[in-house]
Amino acid sequence: MGEYRLTGGKQTAFDTDVRVPLVVAGPGVVPGSQRAEIVQNIDLVPTFQRIGGADVGAHVDGRNLLPLAQGDPAPNWRTGALIEHHGPNQASDDPDAQDRRNGSPVTYEALRTATYTYVEYSNGEREYYNRTVDPHQLSNIAAGLSATRLAALHDALAAYVACHSHSACWTAGHVPA
Repeated sequence: MGEYRLTGGKQTAFDTDVRVPLVVAGPGVVPGSQRAEIVQNIDLVPTFQRIGGADVGAHVDGRNLLPLAQGDPAPNWRTGALIEHHGPNQASDDPDAQDRRNGSPVTYEALRTATYTYVEYSNGEREYYNRTVDPHQLSNIAAGLSATRLAALHDALAAYVACHSHSACWTAGHVPA
């Protein structure tokens, strides 16, 4: 909390705010095993439904994590996660309105893959971090990306933000490498 000289809180697209380990124990789970697949909070509901013996509804966006936990292959698993933050409300009549200098970022949407984080802010700013060579996300290299690459990233992010069905969101989760 408070990394990058920001006010304490978990509101940025930096890994220090969005990356949370998931620890699973139980029957069929190999102790000490690790998986690299990207999972999200939306995967918890279908997982708990399966554990409880219930069917997973067609409207549920997430995927059952039991096969991953039990060491099964994960062909065609999602390659990216959507991160969203809705910045502070600046309406003058909002009793919770905060000064823009409070450290809370403006509204943004972001893609996080195994190797990069791409962020688009509501004020038009963009960030791109190649976490393979910059694991602490210190060098924003968005300005050095080609127009073609930026357009592909924007389109992938827009598809993820706009998806509204299980299949559309699963497809949107397969973002460019």
